[in-house]
Amino acid sequence: MARPINERILDAPIPTRLMKPAGVQTRELEEVRLGLDEAEAIRLADLEGLYQEAAARSMGVSRQTFGRIVEMARKKIADAVLNGKALRIEGGEVRIQEEDLPARVAIPVRDSLVETHFGHCKEFRVFRFRSERLIEEASIPNPQSCDCKSGIASVLAKAGVTHVLAGNIGEGAFHVLRAQGIAVIRGASGDARKAARSFFQGELEDSGLCCQKRDCPSDLR
Repeated sequence: MARPINERILDAPIPTRLMKPAGVQTRELEEVRLGLDEAEAIRLADLEGLYQEAAARSMGVSRQTFGRIVEMARKKIADAVLNGKALRIEGGEVRIQEEDLPARVAIPVRDSLVETHFGHCKEFRVFRFRSERLIEEASIPNPQSCDCKSGIASVLAKAGVTHVLAGNIGEGAFHVLRAQGIAVIRGASGDARKAARSFFQGELEDSGLCCQKRDCPSDLR
């Protein structure tokens, strides 16, 4: 007996649509159907550039399941494009991500202050605010240096961190964090808790360096 397919999570609604070769009527074309979950997998992996681990976490599936979804989606798109078929995006067992909780922000710190250099931090302090009220504060120790080889990006992502505020951070670590689905904002300084509060109040922005996640206070959407 086949195992039931769990609903896959979409970060936002994906409109149903039909794309086809120009100059040919739809009724004359063979049609390939791309499920909404397959379209989301393509968006996360190929448009957003997330690691499969992070993309799978976003969709609420295992990494192996995500790998199968995105592989099938790429084959369908290749079939439609190279063989001149119509591509219809619709269907699939999906639901839209509920955003009941505010962002969870991690800050590299030393003695409660934002560590100036991301690679020298002793720990990450994790904050969550709601309506200017602190509702969560935790610590994630970092036994190694905070570079992109330490695996800290994966640790933070698994802890539910959505944003990292940093003073200075190298491009390598910046891109690894983004590939784990974590938005990065540079320019934080001073007391870590105050920096987090400023971020949640929309006062800390980064001149376009934030990866513009929809729940980022700096975007105010």
